Amino acid sequence: MNFRFFTGIDAIPAAVWNSLAQGGGPFLRHEFLAALEDSGSVCEETGWQPHHLLVSRGNTPVAAMPLYIKHHSYGEYVFDWSWADAWHRNGVAYYPKLLTAIPFTPSQSSRLLIHPEEDRDALTQAICHRVQEEAQSLGASSWHVLFPRERESARLVEQSMPQRTGTQFQWFNRNYGAFEDFLAAFNSRKRKNLRKERQAVTDAGIHFVRYRGEQISDEQWQQFYRFYQNTYHVRGQQPYLSLAFFRQLGKTMPESVLLVMALLEGEAIAAALSLFDDTTLYGRYWGCLEEYQFLHFETCYYQGIEFCIEHGLQRFDSGAQGEHKIQRGFEPVSTYSNHWIADPRFAQAIADFLHQEREYVEQYRHGAAQLLPFRQL
Repeated sequence: MNFRFFTGIDAIPAAVWNSLAQGGGPFLRHEFLAALEDSGSVCEETGWQPHHLLVSRGNTPVAAMPLYIKHHSYGEYVFDWSWADAWHRNGVAYYPKLLTAIPFTPSQSSRLLIHPEEDRDALTQAICHRVQEEAQSLGASSWHVLFPRERESARLVEQSMPQRTGTQFQWFNRNYGAFEDFLAAFNSRKRKNLRKERQAVTDAGIHFVRYRGEQISDEQWQQFYRFYQNTYHVRGQQPYLSLAFFRQLGKTMPESVLLVMALLEGEAIAAALSLFDDTTLYGRYWGCLEEYQFLHFETCYYQGIEFCIEHGLQRFDSGAQGEHKIQRGFEPVSTYSNHWIADPRFAQAIADFLHQEREYVEQYRHGAAQLLPFRQL
C-alpha cells in the first residue's frame, strides 16, 4: 500500500478522485473541492490547509479521503470549542488538528472513499493507522471525522475513534404527487398555519423563479452573492465563501445547481442556492437584503419541497440546526462524527463526555419527533 498526502485537490486527477467518490453526493466531487480551493475559500491562510489522502496498491488507486490541517474550528458544525479551551487551560496546544470533512458543509456522506471491490474493514483500519501516524508527525492534537454515514462511523468506533451524535432536520418524500399531498399528512391546525405562511408571501406580491446551473447568468450570481454576504454582515461577520467559488460551481457542476430567486415587482429581493443529485436536494446558502414575513421559509424550504416532489427526489437535506423546521415537516435524524485524541488523558475525558452527551441527544431527538405536524394514524 502506498499512502500519499497532497497539499491540494488539483494534484489528484479528477477522474481518479471521482471514481472513488461515486455515489457520495455533490460535495464529495472533485469539482466542488476544487472550487473551494481555487477560489481561495479553503487554503492555509483561511485555516483550512489541504492535506488530502490517496491510497494506491501499486499504480492502482484504491481509496481517498478529504483531509485538512485545521488551525481553528470555524465552519465545521460539530462544535469542539470547549475541547480547545480545555487543552489551553492545561497548557497544551489543541491546534493544529486534522479534520476529515467537507468545509462549511454539514451533510452526511462517505468520508473514507474506498473502492467497492476492496476489503472495507481492512482498508479502514490501515487508513486510520496511517492518518494517526501522520497526525503525530505533524504535532496535531487529534483527528476528527465529521458527518460520515452511520455504518462508516461504526467502523471508526472499532478503530478506537469514539462516536459523537447530533441531530439535524430533514424532509422525506412519501411519494407525494404535489405539495398539497404533503400538506394532507398534517393535522388540521398545522396545515392551516403553513398555508397562511405561503399565502402571506403571495399577498406581498412576491413570486419565485427556479434556475438550473446552466441558466444562471453572471448578473444573477452577483445578485445572489450580495444576498449571501448580507446574512453574514448583519451579524458582523465575513462570509466563508467567495463569489469566485459560486461562479466556478456554476461552470463545473451546472447539472447539480439549483438557484431559487424571489422577485418583487420584477426585482430580485432574496435567493437560496441548493445542490442536488438523483435522490436528494441539499439546501445550503441563502440571503436577502430586506426581511419579509415568512420569506425565508418559502424561499429555503417550500420551494425546495416542491422541487423534490416535481423531480422525484426522496430527501431534502436542509443543513444544520433549525428547530423551526419541525413544524414544517422536517424530521429529526441522527448525525455522527468520530474523534481520535492523541493524548490518552484527554482521550479518556472526551470519551466520557461523549457517552454522557449521547443520552441527552437521544432524548432531544425523541422529543423533537413528538412535535412533528403530521396526523397520528
